[in-house]
Amino acid sequence: NALLDMYVKCECLCDAKQLFDELPVRDIVSWTCIISGLVQCKCPKESLEFFGAMQLSGVEPDKVILTSVLSACSSLGALDYGRWVHEYIDYWGITWDTHIGTAMVDMYGKCGCIEMALQTFYGMSSRNVFTWNALLGGLAMHGHGHEALKQFERMVRVGVRPNEVTFLAILTACCHSGLVDEGRRHYQIISQDYNLSPRLEHYGCMIDLLCRAGLLDEAQQIISSMPMPPDVLIWGALLSAFKANGNVDLSQDMLDRLSEIESQDSGVYVLLSNIYATNERWDDVKRVRRLMKEKGIKKSPGLSVIEVDGKAYEFLVGDINHPRNEDIHTLLDILGNQVHLEGNFSCPFL
Repeated sequence: NALLDMYVKCECLCDAKQLFDELPVRDIVSWTCIISGLVQCKCPKESLEFFGAMQLSGVEPDKVILTSVLSACSSLGALDYGRWVHEYIDYWGITWDTHIGTAMVDMYGKCGCIEMALQTFYGMSSRNVFTWNALLGGLAMHGHGHEALKQFERMVRVGVRPNEVTFLAILTACCHSGLVDEGRRHYQIISQDYNLSPRLEHYGCMIDLLCRAGLLDEAQQIISSMPMPPDVLIWGALLSAFKANGNVDLSQDMLDRLSEIESQDSGVYVLLSNIYATNERWDDVKRVRRLMKEKGIKKSPGLSVIEVDGKAYEFLVGDINHPRNEDIHTLLDILGNQVHLEGNFSCPFL
C-alpha cells in the first residue's frame, strides 16, 4: 500500500495500476489509494471504474472514498452517479461531516442542480470556507451571479474569511452574468480589504469580464499592470473581443507577443488565424500557421462527455468509432430538422 501510494503521488499511474492488479489482497487502504489518487491526477472516469470494481469485490467504501467519488462526479458532470452516492450515504446511515457535505455541494453545483446544492448546503450543521467556495463556484458556473453575490455577503456576515478561491468564484460569477461594476468592486477589495495578491486566474476573469463588455482599453490596462505575463487564455479573451469588434490591427501586436508564450494550446493561434482569414489577410494567416508549425502546435479535436445510466461516454469531433455511430447521426439529423422547422433558422451541423 505504501508503494502504491508513492506511485500515485508521483503520478506514475501505469505503475500504480499494474501494482494494484498484482496485489494478492486489497484492503480499504489499497482502494482508497487508487481511487483517490486517480481523482487527484485528474482521471475521474477511471476512478469511477475502480469504485465499481471495489463494490463488486465486496469492500465497503469509507468517507474518504465516497468524498473522492463525489469529486469525480463533479469533474465529469455525472449527476445520476452523484445522486446514487448521496442515496447510498443516506441508506447506510453514514454520518455526514464537512468533507462529505462540501463534496456533495460541489457535485450538485457543478452538475447544475443548484436547488439541491443549496438544500444540501443549508442542511449542513457546520461549514467552512471550502463549503462556501463550493456553493459559490456552482452558482458562478451556471450564471447565477446575483445569487452568488448574495451568498458572498452572507458568508462575510457570518464571519468566514474569503480566500483566493472565493474571489475567483465571485469574479467568475460577475463575468458569466455581465456584472461589470460588481466585478470591478470585488477585484479591488481582494488586495485592499483582504490583503490577498490576485493570481493569474483572477486577472483572467477580470479581463474576460471587461472584454465581454467591450471595454478593451481597460482590459489592456490591466494586462499591462499584471506582475506576471498573460497566459493564452487571457490573450484568447482579448482576441475574441478584437474579433467581435472588428479590430484587426491590434491582433498584429498580439502575434508578436504570442510568439513569446510557451504553450501548446492551439486555440489562440487558430482564433488569430481566423481573424486574419475573415479580413483576407492571407500573408498574416501564413505567418500564424508557420509560427504554430515552428512551435509544434497542432489543433486539438473537440471533446465532449455525456453520462448515460451512470457511465461516462467520450466523443471526439469527427469520431466514427462508436458502435452506434449511424444511429447517433440519424437522430442528430432528425433533431436538426426539427430545430430548423421550429426556429426557422439553419443549423450549423446540417
